[in-house]
Amino acid sequence: MDEYIGLDVSMKETAVSIRREGKRVWRGKCASDPQALAALIRKHAPAAKRVVFETGPLSVWFFHALTAEGLPAICIDARHAKAALDMAPNKTDANDADGLAQLAEVGFYREVRVKSYDSMLSRTLISSRTRLVRIGTELSNQIRGLMKTFGLLVPSTKGGRFDDQVRRLLADNEALARIILPVLEAWRSVRLRAAELGRQILANARQSTDCQLLMSIPGVGAITASSYVAAIEDPANFKKSRSVGAWFGLTTRRYQSGEVDYDGHISRRGDAHMRGLLYEAATVLLTRTRGESDLRTWGLKLREKLGFKRAAIAVARKLAVIMHAMLKSGELFNKTAAA
Repeated sequence: MDEYIGLDVSMKETAVSIRREGKRVWRGKCASDPQALAALIRKHAPAAKRVVFETGPLSVWFFHALTAEGLPAICIDARHAKAALDMAPNKTDANDADGLAQLAEVGFYREVRVKSYDSMLSRTLISSRTRLVRIGTELSNQIRGLMKTFGLLVPSTKGGRFDDQVRRLLADNEALARIILPVLEAWRSVRLRAAELGRQILANARQSTDCQLLMSIPGVGAITASSYVAAIEDPANFKKSRSVGAWFGLTTRRYQSGEVDYDGHISRRGDAHMRGLLYEAATVLLTRTRGESDLRTWGLKLREKLGFKRAAIAVARKLAVIMHAMLKSGELFNKTAAA
């Protein structure tokens, strides 16, 4: 007889519910360790058909670890599961596990594609570099703000020049220098570490055929290409290239009820960082690229008609579709292709 398991995963403990033939046959808790959970499931549910849990911070680890243990692990969309779990009169971990087990039994769930460890490693590298860059910007702004209070205005410079300018202005103010210089050293350290991670991203992109392919598009650099490849993983994951734009949340939301029917703003679902990178690439394509292409011409026409922001979003959505088609076909960017 088939058995269906629901797991409500938390950092320390995981609530487990096992159902068979429409009835709950076992319920309990276990440490949030895939190996311990696998042993428990084999003991109480030797004929497990589905092991269902929601998306969360530990979902990638749980999915791959449980799959390696030979269990039919399924990760489902937490937003989809919430509608069913909210029907329980009391919100507890045990009730959530029961609800997930019921979803597993009836098959009423939306399975989420869990990324591989290699893709997550690439995404971790990019997100870490992005965070360090933001911290460096915050520190430099903090230094400017603190020095401005004492009438010391740091010129608009970047990199090593910023360091030199700050030290020059602090040369005659020893008391303030004792406060600012430690912050400046922290800024330098963060900037160096961000540069190290940036070199890793560039080296990985140079070794990746897919990244080199995508970087043939004007405005698409190593970070955007690497992020896109890590997000998509396999082009076969999408039957149509047009679906990628919606997956990144770049398509408009529609509301229709009775006589009311209108399109709103973009949905902003999916990977927010990747969506931002695509918008940045579209901005570069429209404002800084010198070479002409049908995509740029199309975007400039939209800018005259709809304004810059809407045109950039449309170009970003088109870029997402084109990049998927390029990965699928293995062809370089065609500047004369119809947009």
